Amino acid sequence: MHGSTGYAIEVENVGVRFNLRMNRRNTLRRTVLDLLRGVRGESGHFWALRDLSFRVKQGEMFGIIGANGSGKSTLLLVLAGILRPDTGSVRVNGRVSTLLTLGAGFDQDLTGRENIFLSGAFLGLTKPEIEAQCDEIIRFSELGDFINVPVRRYSSGMGARLGFAIATSIEPDILLLDEVLGVGDASFQEKSKSRLLQLINKANAIVLVSHGMAFVKEMCTTAVWLQDGRVAALGDAAEVTEAYTDWVRSAKELPPRPVRLPTQDVSGLSAYRGAGARRLTAPHAETSPLAAPICSRHTDPPGRVLQPDQLEKEDV
Repeated sequence: MHGSTGYAIEVENVGVRFNLRMNRRNTLRRTVLDLLRGVRGESGHFWALRDLSFRVKQGEMFGIIGANGSGKSTLLLVLAGILRPDTGSVRVNGRVSTLLTLGAGFDQDLTGRENIFLSGAFLGLTKPEIEAQCDEIIRFSELGDFINVPVRRYSSGMGARLGFAIATSIEPDILLLDEVLGVGDASFQEKSKSRLLQLINKANAIVLVSHGMAFVKEMCTTAVWLQDGRVAALGDAAEVTEAYTDWVRSAKELPPRPVRLPTQDVSGLSAYRGAGARRLTAPHAETSPLAAPICSRHTDPPGRVLQPDQLEKEDV
């Protein structure tokens, strides 16, 4: 994680494309019918992300904001290594812990205590390591005797509290969070903020998705605003959240003017090959024209469009 560049995450020209058709493969019959109907090229595909480039520094809390459907959760899946990008590359330097969905990975028939051991195993912890942290996880989650109750009887807030306690207990190098910090009462939310600050003070990077602009402005140093899968603004969290709030209030489809914020220097990303870095790269490319960026302020490298990779990801 502690490479010479000082970056926990480096994203270069990333794009993710999904297949909107239900069938896994196009047959010859389907191809002929599409041609007769005038259906060509990109039809049937949806670009959830396009031409994203940014860096997350060591010790930084990085916010991702935007309207529903703008690509925020898809970006977290790419950073977590769950989705492979169709274009560009992602370098993640360090051990990653994710909390992308409330109660994700929990077995509903197991108790909270049993799910601590199950989730810990998924995170790569040994049984003695989990046992050493189990009591602290239970204490932080504030579940009390409910820790011995099957998770299917938990409220969404209880499941989120347990998931957050587990995800942050291992002190990961990089923590990815998707809209989970607004759960629980005010006291638990304050505890969550304190826990995140503790991780940051240990030079860990945190990337979080949130619709809470006040929280992002308060907690994050840098933020990116996604719009239709592209970067609309990138820079200081306070300025980005203010620009996004102004756009929401304007009730217009596009920002009223180009968003001019201090940009990150994303030049030279391809030159870095940090030791121990996990790299996800699209394997093949062909030239394809891309739509213009949403904001003239943001200029991306020339894009590339990939053929479906061997994992058939775009049929997900």
